[in-house]
Amino acid sequence: MSTLTDRLQSGPEWLRSWDPENEATWDKRLAWQTLWITTFTLTMCFVAWFLPSAIVPKLNAIGYAFSKEQLYWLAAIPGLSGGLMRLVWMVLPPIMGTRKMVAATTLLLFFPVLGWGVRSMSPDAPYWELLVLAFLAGIGGGAFSGFMPSTSYFFPRKMQGTALGLQAGIGNFGVSLVQLLTPWLIGLGMLWWMGQSQMMKVPGKPNVEVWYQAASFVWLPFILIGTWIAWQYLKSVPIKANIKQQFDIFGNVDTWLMTVLYIMTFGTFSGLSAQFGLLMTNLYGAGNTAIVQGSGATAQILVAGYDVPDPVTYVFLGPLVGAGARVLFAPLTDRMGGAIWTLVSGLGLIGSIIWTIPALTPDLTSAATLQAGFNQFLWGMLLIFLFSGIGNASTFKQMPMIFERRQAGGVIGWTGAIAAFGPFLFGVGLTVMSPAAFYWIGVVWAICCVGITWWRYARPGAPKRS
Repeated sequence: MSTLTDRLQSGPEWLRSWDPENEATWDKRLAWQTLWITTFTLTMCFVAWFLPSAIVPKLNAIGYAFSKEQLYWLAAIPGLSGGLMRLVWMVLPPIMGTRKMVAATTLLLFFPVLGWGVRSMSPDAPYWELLVLAFLAGIGGGAFSGFMPSTSYFFPRKMQGTALGLQAGIGNFGVSLVQLLTPWLIGLGMLWWMGQSQMMKVPGKPNVEVWYQAASFVWLPFILIGTWIAWQYLKSVPIKANIKQQFDIFGNVDTWLMTVLYIMTFGTFSGLSAQFGLLMTNLYGAGNTAIVQGSGATAQILVAGYDVPDPVTYVFLGPLVGAGARVLFAPLTDRMGGAIWTLVSGLGLIGSIIWTIPALTPDLTSAATLQAGFNQFLWGMLLIFLFSGIGNASTFKQMPMIFERRQAGGVIGWTGAIAAFGPFLFGVGLTVMSPAAFYWIGVVWAICCVGITWWRYARPGAPKRS
């Protein structure tokens, strides 16, 4: 009786005798074609995954009435579902192959993106329904743990830092793309044909007519195009391994150590990408810009002269910096090795988080101190994104060097799955404790990661120098 893998691995899509380490037979053109197609579709995956993070901060402004905790949970749920779905997607590349997996996954993005558009247009959905849409957005997050391992099969080890850095980095731009374009798209009156408008009401600012559904609907044609291109042009590499065989990675201590390191890098990137706007609103938004005069809660006045930040003006910058760092530093990891840059990432995160912590408790004594605190918060966050992006590139260079090809693909999928819980963990952490306390936990985690990196991977004579 044929196995599921044997039944799926039939037809002209499957390559034969594929060995990227043999330059004489390696099809470089096919490898790069695969990279660009899967990178485009991965970008759409990140758009779908982080679409709620661009919409959630403005839900109350367009007609909903959710509490601060409810909004944190809505922004956190895609991280929970993305992490859970990555545990599924990580085993799919050897079973389904690149073509079927990428095409099917991209098509699935259509449904949560459509749903967010419909429910933005009519702000009367029950909370549970938005939670379901937030969970389904995690399909875009789950894709990463299938797309990245399958792409790694197409490139030799010496090029995997660059190839995976480009794919993940450009794919990560999907986060910035959706957060950058959302405020622009929703204000375009020419998009009236996409449905009825809403009136956005923000305290201290004039009401604005918007078309919030446009932030979702505009991506639907690109998702369908990506699905068609993937089905039409992708091939699959015959890496055979059933689910049980793929679990042998858990017997390797480096699987667990690299998971810890990738939580530091991508967990930070994804967690802050999802929560950046809400954190900025809750710390420096209009509701908190008050000077306490006297002892009573009623003796508060709005700070005069303080320029209240609009999160949509800044929120895309963090993911943009992090994704850009991943792309730019990927070739350097091929030249210099990944471990040294993971070390730089950890040290940079320690310093930038510590520098940001004082700004997590706004000084409300004057407009000047409040503005200074916001500036420190913004630049500190951008530095955190920068160093997390460097680490995202370097850890993905390390894994193909530490593990053999099939295991490397599995470890890439596994570490990506666990780190994808970042938005969920950040949302929970910022709900149950103060931002400053949560950031100190990040400092301790980064210190541990620096120690692991130096001892196991970076020092002269390290057991797994990479």
